[in-house]
Amino acid sequence: MSKKTEKATLTTAMIEEQTAAFLKSGGVVEYVSKGKSGQYTSTGSKQINLKAR
Repeated sequence: MSKKTEKATLTTAMIEEQTAAFLKSGGVVEYVSKGKSGQYTSTGSKQINLKAR
């Protein structure tokens, strides 16, 4: 028999604790405007062609 691996779960409390530790250590949260990806424009199309040749 193989041993089942435990599923990793994050709780709200764990996320809040990690966020507080990050900010306390000097980390900064950067807010991105609604509707923005925060990424720079890349060259080329990101669309893919699914039609078989």
